[in-house]
Amino acid sequence: MEPRPESPQDTPSTADTAAEFLSLIGLKELEWCLFAETLAVVTPPRDKAEGQWWMAAQWAPYQREGEPVQSCILVQTRFRGKQDGVPASSTLKAYVTWQLETLEQEEQECLELRPYPIEKTTHIVSHEHGMTVTKTLQEGGAEPRCQSFSYSRATLRARLLEGASLLLLRVLARRQTMPLDLVFPAINSEGDLCTASYSALGIQRQAVGSAEAEVFVIERAVHAGAGARTVWHSSFLPSGRLAQLMQIGSPVLMLLQDESILSKSGKFEPQLPFPKEPLDWKEDMELYCYFLDRKDELQLSHAAYLQQHPEVRALLSDFLQALLLQQPHDTISFAAEFFAYQRPIGSPFGSTGAASPLPNSPAGHPPSNSK
Repeated sequence: MEPRPESPQDTPSTADTAAEFLSLIGLKELEWCLFAETLAVVTPPRDKAEGQWWMAAQWAPYQREGEPVQSCILVQTRFRGKQDGVPASSTLKAYVTWQLETLEQEEQECLELRPYPIEKTTHIVSHEHGMTVTKTLQEGGAEPRCQSFSYSRATLRARLLEGASLLLLRVLARRQTMPLDLVFPAINSEGDLCTASYSALGIQRQAVGSAEAEVFVIERAVHAGAGARTVWHSSFLPSGRLAQLMQIGSPVLMLLQDESILSKSGKFEPQLPFPKEPLDWKEDMELYCYFLDRKDELQLSHAAYLQQHPEVRALLSDFLQALLLQQPHDTISFAAEFFAYQRPIGSPFGSTGAASPLPNSPAGHPPSNSK
């Protein structure tokens, strides 16, 4: 696995400026950007939805083998539509720190050509030495072709990947202001080093269903060298939610058609954090098998614990005996006082030898609510 050379577009000043900009993004500002949204996929001039684009960002635990768990932001997207009339889908899953550093990311694209579908996956993971990219391409039933390469830690300063870029766009949209020349080192969907520029196209009015709303439009361009670039226009509502997303040169549009999130005052109604999808887990063989396996695993674990700690059964037996003898009105208070006066686990008292339900309590001091 050979390390990739540094992109000629990267300069120390670009990384320095980008790092300074990222350091000014506060944690609270990012938390306002943690929500889910759904857009309809349409092909003009028809307004009928032919698919769906969905994105969600939320706090999530992340752990690698041999390392402690850390809290980061999980960014996910899902696209389902058509590409030149062929059903296509794509997914993104990225774990990002609140400083917008990517810990791990995987992009998957599938073109459902018949009888030979094409599936492409790009998996990127950071480590102490830098970042490793693994690309996999599978065409039909052929053996998948894999390619792996790495980047050094020095080339990754302030470098944005796709998941982090989606979060940055939400931050910029909520601010509704940005520097004139905002450029970040980046890595494109092929895993290659590049740069990404962000430009404000101003406030515009766009349709949201049958209504109209003011949106802040941002142009994001990914420059891959040799003059090639890919450009997206993203139209944001003041809350940071997307009203429209389009790739320049593509006939496909992602549009917000649900105008119910707009109130009469122009503010936004809360949405569910994730779209509801009906799930009959008993009919899903994979989920049902997982349920049975997990059930057996828990039963064995519980039985092993009780076998290793026989004092648990004695303790519960003593408590039930005391409860039935005293029959208190307030069982919760009785239980709290009962267990508060227990001796250490190493010296449990026997059920048959306990004259009082509270063996350590002073003489003449009855349990709470006892008769």
